[in-house]
Amino acid sequence: MAPKSDSTEGIVLNFVNEQNKPLNTQNVADSLQKFNLKKGAIQKALDTLADSGRISFKEYGKQKIYIARQDQFDIPNNEELDLMKKENANFQEKLSEQKKAISELEGEIKVLQSNLTLEEIRLKEAKLRNEVEEMEKKLIKLREGVTLVSPEERKAVEGIYTEALNQWRRRKRMFRDIWEAITENSPKDLKEFKEELGIEYDEDVGVSLQSFSTLVQQGRKRGRGQ
Repeated sequence: MAPKSDSTEGIVLNFVNEQNKPLNTQNVADSLQKFNLKKGAIQKALDTLADSGRISFKEYGKQKIYIARQDQFDIPNNEELDLMKKENANFQEKLSEQKKAISELEGEIKVLQSNLTLEEIRLKEAKLRNEVEEMEKKLIKLREGVTLVSPEERKAVEGIYTEALNQWRRRKRMFRDIWEAITENSPKDLKEFKEELGIEYDEDVGVSLQSFSTLVQQGRKRGRGQ
């Protein structure tokens, strides 16, 4: 009489047949922990099933190895094996196609998720329109000759600019004093000596302190005229 499927013997028999590979008691006990079966009960069930001929076993020293009876399974012949291999290859190909399709769909979903919603587009459009209007207003003022820089801002910039010119002027004076002290009794040609040291005057690089100073005066006159 076959054991009930929910009995310990039934659970063990079903597991051994499903695995269809050599198993020892510990293998079975580890795999059937979800059924809360004790190792002793599993050992008893395995022995009972082996004694009744429902499973096969072999002894290796003190250990018993259990395996499902092979005569209960339909063993395919070579033609059936070839057919199964072809079917498996077809299934693998279909699986690969499905994975590729899923990957493409996931890519499309990511692209769609990265796009702005209609509400976000409207908000961005409104913001850009406001920025355009502000820029157009500034452009109109510039075309009309309206000064967009406040007197305070102009004064601050002029102060920074003037201080930079004063630093420039002081450094020129310091260099001139040092240069004259060094070259006063030097027998060398001053031009060659300057080139040897890698020294460049303002005019050597096309700049003039006077021209920059003039800009300040012109700016002040223009400011008074406005």
